[in-house]
Amino acid sequence: MVWGFFIVIPGVLAQVASLAEMSSVQPIAGAQYHWTWHLAPPKHRRFITWIQGWITWFSWISLLCSVVNTCANITTALVGISYPDYAPQGWHTLLIMYAYLIVFGLMNMYLFWIIPWVEFLAGILHVVLWIVFTTVLLTLAPRHSSHFVFFEGSKVGGWQNDFVSFNLGIILITWGFVGFDAAAHISEETRKARFAIPRAMFWSICINSTLAFGFVLVLLYSFGDVSTNMFAAYPLAVICYIATASVAGASVMIAGPLTINISVVLGTIASTSRLTWAWARDGALPAYFSYVSPRHRIPVRSVWLPIFMVMLLSLLNLTNSYTAFGVIIALCTLGLYQSYIIAIACMLHARLTHRIDVAPWSLGRYGVPINAFAIVYSVYLGFWMVWPNYLPIDGAGMNYALPINAAVWLFALVFWFAWGRKNWAGLDARVIEKVVGDADKDTVD
Repeated sequence: MVWGFFIVIPGVLAQVASLAEMSSVQPIAGAQYHWTWHLAPPKHRRFITWIQGWITWFSWISLLCSVVNTCANITTALVGISYPDYAPQGWHTLLIMYAYLIVFGLMNMYLFWIIPWVEFLAGILHVVLWIVFTTVLLTLAPRHSSHFVFFEGSKVGGWQNDFVSFNLGIILITWGFVGFDAAAHISEETRKARFAIPRAMFWSICINSTLAFGFVLVLLYSFGDVSTNMFAAYPLAVICYIATASVAGASVMIAGPLTINISVVLGTIASTSRLTWAWARDGALPAYFSYVSPRHRIPVRSVWLPIFMVMLLSLLNLTNSYTAFGVIIALCTLGLYQSYIIAIACMLHARLTHRIDVAPWSLGRYGVPINAFAIVYSVYLGFWMVWPNYLPIDGAGMNYALPINAAVWLFALVFWFAWGRKNWAGLDARVIEKVVGDADKDTVD
């Protein structure tokens, strides 16, 4: 896993740098599909934008499902620490996810003003917990050797080929560095978005990749019994319990990451709802979901549609909760990588045909190699995301990411030829002009 960072971090930085430049050109809620419309070859941009819109929208629904699933896994882990005989079942995870979704949906509906403060406090807690966990684990946890951390491979998934095992192990790292386009989806509610959004996207990845690399090193040194921790629903809970030898101590430590994940879910619902609202405003989803409630001043219907979709997707937990978590991670990461590939490929084409706009946050002369590297990296990692993590392959351990992703592509294509090709006019230039024109304002209407 350590060596995987040396592949993931350069690739992710190339991705976020490319998308940050696009967000500086057009800070708008639709993000990837708006950028695709702006940069794609004019002859084909309506079709490419249509595909991009559906891929981006469903990928964000999958991402919301993955972060809610994480909250549910942490919750069952907290219960398991206090009650050793407790055996979490897939339907337990499902019901906990439903409870979280309803509560967080209501918070987005009635208490949206509080969410930025929750995320601000979670950002502070994120740094504080990094210090606390690092100190506790390095002081109290059992210690592995440096040879184990840097050179000993793991084949717990059953794959005997080192190259395959290494690449499958990278997928979990990539999940921690997707969704950085979240800031772009709320850019229409951000002051000086043309400047603020790209900086937030790029520097958040720079800071978090540094913290993540250090924390992974600490975890690998403090992992304890590999056979015990590897298959736990939330291995960090087991690590904390072994380190502190205390139910209360481990519970308090794990409550911290749960708090941060709650803030992530709240923010993800907000971003997904704005993307849903924008896609409806642009005519792909029913106009019913583009309605902004004058009472709540947010698109309430676009808050609950993704939540309903996540409730359906989370039914994967009825097969096997641990396998479902891996499938959902692969699904959201694969979809978002595809959305990044489409947008960055259009940007690269625009650069090579001299149709690129000069933005306040620009890659300049380094744009072509950075865009090209981001595409190569995304395609390479995307190839491994559809592989099953465990052998032998059966119904419970199958990686359903590929067939579900393929179903989304098939839906977009069939819907295009059945309706979109003749009825979808594309994006409204007046809306884009209005939004982009407001991007440099100090205040948000």
